[in-house]
Amino acid sequence: MTFSTYDPVPGRLGQETVRPAPDGDVSGTSGHRPWAPWSCPDHLLALDGGDDGLACPGGEVFPVRAGVPRFVPDDGYAAAFGSQWLQYRLTQLDSHTGLPISEERARRCLGEELWNSLAGASVLECGCGAGRFTEVLLGRGARVTSIDLSAAVDVNASSFPPGPAHRVAQADILRLPLAPRQFDVVFCLGVVQHTPSPEATMHALYEQVAAGGWLVVDHYHHVVLTRVSQQLLRPLFLQMTPQAGLRWSERLVRTMLPIHKRLRRHERLLARISPVVSNHRSYPELDDRLKDDWAAVDTHDALTDRYKHRRSVRSLRRTLQSFGACEIVARRGGNGVEARAQRPPR
Repeated sequence: MTFSTYDPVPGRLGQETVRPAPDGDVSGTSGHRPWAPWSCPDHLLALDGGDDGLACPGGEVFPVRAGVPRFVPDDGYAAAFGSQWLQYRLTQLDSHTGLPISEERARRCLGEELWNSLAGASVLECGCGAGRFTEVLLGRGARVTSIDLSAAVDVNASSFPPGPAHRVAQADILRLPLAPRQFDVVFCLGVVQHTPSPEATMHALYEQVAAGGWLVVDHYHHVVLTRVSQQLLRPLFLQMTPQAGLRWSERLVRTMLPIHKRLRRHERLLARISPVVSNHRSYPELDDRLKDDWAAVDTHDALTDRYKHRRSVRSLRRTLQSFGACEIVARRGGNGVEARAQRPPR
């Protein structure tokens, strides 16, 4: 069993090239709308500068590396995710699998009306990772601002180069380098449960939604039975460096996944006792090589996330209501609970 490896050549992903951000007219006019300037996370003042760095009138200076502004000093609690996406930069992209796995999840969470109105919409994508949803959003003609706390921003920017329809920054959701309430859609899947305070995270996301705009999130759900072996191993993995955690999770997958394959009729039982996350039931259409890579990503994710919160549909709905949101849709789906909510129009 082999796993994907990182190809350090910029713009080249193994033997495949991912479609870059569209250069066409996404605004529906003869030219592109200019990007709103990056703002200082501390002072909320517009930043000046260029390719070398951005400066705040209040005295703060933020570096720009490889074309990506950096508003956090390092990966922090998301370091393991950064290593994961540097290694598995292609794994979850629909253009790599040949299947609309990410597209179907995004479409379900957005809802048909919002899905069909993405062309030209300004979208803030938080927790962008390697770009599985960046690819989908850009493919729908949205103008996307992609944010991640980890080094995954380098993979994202390499796969989907910044331009008139896409920009990328390394930043913390709780200290976003953006003026509030300027986005038509704030999109955040697979992220909120991994932050220190889901309530604070969702509030920060909602603050970026323009009047009449939408917040789209998901969250792990409460479960009665969990993987006992993951609970036992997770404290050990959290003490490892990101690189060591990735190596050991891959070793677990190499050891245990063949057992999952041989005993696939008993996958429900194995899912309770094995630390390895197998996708043979979830994505039977993937070929074996891709299933191996997905198992490696999901297992590493489950063993190295610093925070793992859970909540019910009712709890998520109450949180959104507390922000003053309307038109709330919250239901079980995907990895737990999926929800969208609108900021009331003026």
